[in-house]
Amino acid sequence: MINRVLVANRGEIARRVLRACRSLGVGTVAVFSDPDADAPHVREADTAGRLPGAAPAETYLSAERLLAVARSAGADAVHPGYGFLSENAGFARAVLDAGLTWIGPPPDAIAAMGSKIEAKKLMAAADVPVLPDLDPAGLTDEDFPLLVKASAGGGGRGMRIVRSPGALRDAVAGARREAESAFGDPAVFCEPLLENARHIEVQVLADAHGAVWTLGERECSIQRRHQKIVEEAPSPAVTPALRKELCEAAANAARAIGYTGAGTVEFMLAPDGRFYFLEVNTRLQVEHPVTECVYGVDLVRLQIEIAEGARLPEDPPRPRGHAIEVRLYAEDPAHDWRPAGGTLHTFEVPDVDAEFAVPAAYGLRLDSGVESGAEVGVHYDPMLAKVIAWAPSRAAAARRLAAALRGARVHGLTTNRDLLVRILEEPGFLDGDTDTGYLDRAGLGALSAPLAGEGAVRVSALAAALALAAANRSAAPVLGGLPSGWRNVRSQPQRRTFEGPHGTVEVDYELRRDGLVSELCPGTSLVTAVPDRVVLDHGGLRETFAVAAAGDAVHVDSRLGPVTLTVVPRFADPSAQIAPGSLLAPMPGTVVRVETREGAEVAEGETLVVLEAMKMEHRIAAPSAGTVAELNVAAGRQVESGAVLAVIEQRRRDPE
Repeated sequence: MINRVLVANRGEIARRVLRACRSLGVGTVAVFSDPDADAPHVREADTAGRLPGAAPAETYLSAERLLAVARSAGADAVHPGYGFLSENAGFARAVLDAGLTWIGPPPDAIAAMGSKIEAKKLMAAADVPVLPDLDPAGLTDEDFPLLVKASAGGGGRGMRIVRSPGALRDAVAGARREAESAFGDPAVFCEPLLENARHIEVQVLADAHGAVWTLGERECSIQRRHQKIVEEAPSPAVTPALRKELCEAAANAARAIGYTGAGTVEFMLAPDGRFYFLEVNTRLQVEHPVTECVYGVDLVRLQIEIAEGARLPEDPPRPRGHAIEVRLYAEDPAHDWRPAGGTLHTFEVPDVDAEFAVPAAYGLRLDSGVESGAEVGVHYDPMLAKVIAWAPSRAAAARRLAAALRGARVHGLTTNRDLLVRILEEPGFLDGDTDTGYLDRAGLGALSAPLAGEGAVRVSALAAALALAAANRSAAPVLGGLPSGWRNVRSQPQRRTFEGPHGTVEVDYELRRDGLVSELCPGTSLVTAVPDRVVLDHGGLRETFAVAAAGDAVHVDSRLGPVTLTVVPRFADPSAQIAPGSLLAPMPGTVVRVETREGAEVAEGETLVVLEAMKMEHRIAAPSAGTVAELNVAAGRQVESGAVLAVIEQRRRDPE
């Protein structure tokens, strides 16, 4: 029997494993890097060990440090979660060599799937359909488009779509760099790109006594940068006959490598109905909650019990209902999925029925690694939480999930929340018409547009101004009970200026004896205003606005959509002015490459600097054509968000 588990991971997956351990009465040990010292998973474990440093290589990727914590804490087992060392056969062997129980598949099974190149050969021998490998040296025009993929990892890292021979060299070089950084292995390979295909995966669970369960399929086709953002079970495209074929292929794959524990066999489903092996994830998947909800199982608990030698029942459970999961990321979809870091001032999702567990009945589940006040840094993946709806039907699950996201209060960081809501309400999605090209086909511009339109922003700005005025009056040391802006003789309206999602918003209003008057929102009347809540009668309806200020930012949440405003000061600080043509770092990160020099002539949109942040490369382009007047960075340098990387002196146009 396992007595104490070291969870070799962080964030929401660490919290998920800790919860399963508690349900079994198993003791827990957490680990934490310096940025994670105050993270929820550290507080929730029985004890925790520090991994000095911040970079993954010296913390969560250090097998030596993880095992040292396990020894000092008296752990007798290790659960790797997902990511980091979860698919590292060397780490699994080190855990076993240390006399500890490894809660995962055998190291040989991990090693067999650790190289996608070798994995495809094994699967072909087991009669699992595979795509052919393409030799980069012998490609012809007919071989394009193709996909360059990292052999050692997944999650979209080290992956590039190439549509023409001229782009292949740079794509291979970029994929190699990213693969080396993320997985320590620069090996890549090429295979045909299946256009308009679906990403379908089958959950497998196997014990050490020969039993293999297949718990249906998950649809994971909606992706950005080859990383999933929406997952569901079952797939709307899979018929019972196709499901049987997929599950048989997945079971064959598991048996071919002597698999035990929880794993996932991934396939690409072509429009013609044929499917092809993609990879085996020899670990728990991020999207495992949808399978748990539909099949009523606790996959982490089953992992632990299998590691203890338990037998699976002869027959797997039967599915019930439909579950959809979305990944809430700190990123900006409208700006090339730019990750965001900083303080998450508020994080609240309404009407959650269960956290890290299947709801007692159909309902809403939340798996999150963050809470209000958390600091989101640049060293790790920018996922904040997974929100899962389980309902009797797919339509009901989508509606419940969209409503939960609309009502969530997420303040301080740019997120993909609005995009997720729009996807869940988009007709094509609701019809089940999804594939890996969904975002391009549905239109990323429309899907990433703010939920709050211009009219909603105007009335939200008025509510923000009234709330700020109420806060000023409540804090006034003298005559705090007077109405805001009160004068014996009326002279001019109250004014506030904000920067909003659609530009500058000028708010003017007067609180007269006969009520509120505002040219910005004619006909709107004030019902009540306190620092954190304003009720307005707008368009004949009472609307309630929850208002929260954090520094210069004001967050307004209402039925009309969430709005974040920035207060514009009346008098600008000259020292805070940015020189025209400045190229600013959009996020904290490490400079990977500088592709220009001082004095160089550059074109608008030309890549000048490449940053690495949150495990991905981000290209920083020239905002306009001109000359590089200043270049302030070099490869290897760490930069903060807003740092001036370079200054571009715009070309002067000749007078006509």
